[in-house]
Amino acid sequence: MNVESSYICDSCGEDIVIPVDPSAGNNQEYVEDCPVCCHPNMIRVQITGDGHINVSAKME
Repeated sequence: MNVESSYICDSCGEDIVIPVDPSAGNNQEYVEDCPVCCHPNMIRVQITGDGHINVSAKME
């Protein structure tokens, strides 16, 4: 199953679409470089009990 969500890059303001792997757990955190401006973002993914996905990012 392909699951996607998005976040707003804290540095350049672009809306970035990312794949989400539900099998990695309900609370995920990792660093990913923005594909537009190349600045690193700390990505936080939270999957609620009803399957809703919340993605947020902060500049690292």
